[in-house]
Amino acid sequence: MNIKFNEKSGLVPAIIQDVNTKNVLMLGYMNLEAYTKTIETNLVTFYSRSKQRLWTKGEESGNYLNLVSIANDCDNDSLLIKVNPKGPTCHKGTDTCWGEVNEQTFGFLTDLESVIKDRIEGSDSNSYVSSLFAKGINKIAQKVGEEAVEVVIEAKDSNDDLFLNESADLLFHYLILLQAKGYKLADIVNVLKLRS
Repeated sequence: MNIKFNEKSGLVPAIIQDVNTKNVLMLGYMNLEAYTKTIETNLVTFYSRSKQRLWTKGEESGNYLNLVSIANDCDNDSLLIKVNPKGPTCHKGTDTCWGEVNEQTFGFLTDLESVIKDRIEGSDSNSYVSSLFAKGINKIAQKVGEEAVEVVIEAKDSNDDLFLNESADLLFHYLILLQAKGYKLADIVNVLKLRS
């Protein structure tokens, strides 16, 4: 790999990303020796600018960063290192050096799950989600079944708008059903991962 280490410091920035959640965990710096040791041990090793020595992340805490892959950026002057972290990454005990929780999210769908949860737990009985949830699991499951049938019907026709709208309705109601059963989309994704 052609890495352009900084001419003065001999270092290159190394962005650490969780291979599963895709969250950025930290930023460190590597010199050639740290890079080589990382490749040899499969444990991410940095050059500490404050201690002026190599340090393997987790050497004191046991919270290692297990190497999955290393990629150069387009200018060959920074690295993206994908890892399987063992425990929190930050020395302060947080998952990331920005204090964020390192859990898998699904963009808008995760936001929608939060809205559904808020509506279920909220006191607004005028909310569609709240009123459906109040009717119980049987009514929620029935609604998912109805939406699934509508998706099948629209799939056989050629109206893309109707098909997409019915598909959205199905997914929305399925997310409600998941929460009614005490689950999240991430639980289903984990099952699919196990199957692959």
